[in-house]
Amino acid sequence: MRREIVECSYSVTPVEIDEGFASDPKKWLARQAVANGLTTLLAHADDGVIWGQLQSGGRLALSHKSFMDLSPPLRAITLQQARLFSEQAELLVWRDGDGGWRARLLKDNSGPTRDAWCFDETHVQWGDHQEGEAKGFTLVAEGQEGLRHAVPLPAAAIPFDPAKKTSDRWHPLRLGVRQYLDRDEDGTLVIVQGRLTGLWAESRKEGFDE
Repeated sequence: MRREIVECSYSVTPVEIDEGFASDPKKWLARQAVANGLTTLLAHADDGVIWGQLQSGGRLALSHKSFMDLSPPLRAITLQQARLFSEQAELLVWRDGDGGWRARLLKDNSGPTRDAWCFDETHVQWGDHQEGEAKGFTLVAEGQEGLRHAVPLPAAAIPFDPAKKTSDRWHPLRLGVRQYLDRDEDGTLVIVQGRLTGLWAESRKEGFDE
């Protein structure tokens, strides 16, 4: 797939993490989502993948609530990193080398200023069939491996190919990534930042294979 590099402008701002994060990361993340216009959570923990979606009233709904046996709870003690994102921005939370927490907000700037370059990528996500739906989340699984995650999309919005044989099933889930570029000391464009931009599903196009 051909990448189109365009001029862009963005900012990276450190975000302070208060003591409340350790005891209730969900509450802290919900406040950040509301304050920065972020809608979707993707978190990786020691015990699995956690998805989330900001709902009306500033409530952050988590995949664990819909599928408690298959999606882990959001706990600071097991959390590795978390990304809250929307089309315009992303908040990244991660552990530093001393085991503490750090966070940064990366967002696109509007207006005529252009001081960098960027390009968008689409990453195929695993999951070739549905195994359940509850409270706005769909449990998807991959082949016979037993890999599962509960994405914040309704089942009707994910066009699987149930008639296809297992080896040829369509993977409809997509994760958008924006990569930001700058010139190194030799003048070569290199990736210096990156963030998630969205989660969606696509139908199989005629004559198209992954």
